[in-house]
Amino acid sequence: MPSAAISPIAATVYRGDAIENSHVAHVAVVDAHGKLLYGFGSPSRITLARSAAKPAQALAVVETGALERFGFDDADLALMCASHSSEPRHVERALAMLAKADAQETDLRCGGHPAISDAVWKDWIKRDFTPTAACSNCSGKHAGMVAGAQALGAAVRDYHLPEHPLQKHVKHVVAAVCDLPDDGVQWSIDGCNLPTPAFPLDRLARLFAKIADAGDRTDPAHLAASSDVTPRVAALGRIYRAMTTYPELVAGEGRFCTALMRAFEGTVVGKVGADASYAIGVRASARTAELGAEGALGIAVKVEDGNATILYGIVAALLEQLGIGTQEQRAKLGAFREPPMRNTMGVQTGRLDITVPLTGLR
Repeated sequence: MPSAAISPIAATVYRGDAIENSHVAHVAVVDAHGKLLYGFGSPSRITLARSAAKPAQALAVVETGALERFGFDDADLALMCASHSSEPRHVERALAMLAKADAQETDLRCGGHPAISDAVWKDWIKRDFTPTAACSNCSGKHAGMVAGAQALGAAVRDYHLPEHPLQKHVKHVVAAVCDLPDDGVQWSIDGCNLPTPAFPLDRLARLFAKIADAGDRTDPAHLAASSDVTPRVAALGRIYRAMTTYPELVAGEGRFCTALMRAFEGTVVGKVGADASYAIGVRASARTAELGAEGALGIAVKVEDGNATILYGIVAALLEQLGIGTQEQRAKLGAFREPPMRNTMGVQTGRLDITVPLTGLR
């Protein structure tokens, strides 16, 4: 990438005709083989994927055999990949997962916090409800980890610590699925108290291209004529189906991840990470081939200042620029592409302008 593109302005917020804020972002677009097709800014920026890494962490749990041992279904798997809104259906499912694993809410090593959903949070305040661990937006991931620890024959206690056998397993799987050596991933502590990975942004795009590719390769029509589906591909395909079949469990009403997967009706999978990272996997189509992809497409975005509103606007704009899906499908994300900016009297005060010229876009 040209040196001038290292810190590019991807979005500008105007109040009237005056610039109020400018936002730097980075984009990587790859195919199922990891080939970098298009970029903006620094596609190799070392990025804390945060919750966008949950499908890879869920893969590690799947590979322990925990889903079969404890009878977890695809809806449970979707919650394992979720940053949910703490709606009743989310909390109830997390508790049901713990019951399946013969575990208790006190076994969880995440804490309660204000709900991502304003409606849920207002309800809690009215009821003077104090959120517990099952109310955490990451409770599905933690419930899966509790089950995964048991499936490995390890103690549930301290399953969240970096040196626990489960987390060693997770670290190896995450690195492998991103085509990195174990020491090619940096690890920090996430907001929910579990280790969280950092690796180049294009590897996050590669991860989601692999998930979408697995969605293609495990499609019933493909399976009838193919024998190249490994256990890992099968697991990634199941994760793809779980997330796209139950998008309401991955986020919640009014949330971008849910709106995205509903709009694209099973052809796109997406997941947000805290502090403005996002990853999308797009199943192979005539359009992805036109874009130069061999197989599925992966898109990853990082906004430097962590602004989620800006992130969603950029992601929606990229889908438009790349021509993913139909105009009708993309239009369902219009409120995210052009978020309303109004004052307390409902008067429009500003607008969001997004400019992300992808290097290499034909």
